[in-house]
Amino acid sequence: MAYVITDDCTACGSCIDECPVEAIAEGDIYTIDPEVCTDCGACADVCPVDAIHPE
Repeated sequence: MAYVITDDCTACGSCIDECPVEAIAEGDIYTIDPEVCTDCGACADVCPVDAIHPE
């Protein structure tokens, strides 16, 4: 089960460097590729606005 980034995302960039498999793409709201995400939760742990949750 992959993680998803909600509309609460502020595109701060905190999660990008935490993803060990580079599943996160930049944008106005960042996105996580569910085919690449390994469900480690590292991105959710560092999100300052709690915008990342398990799908």
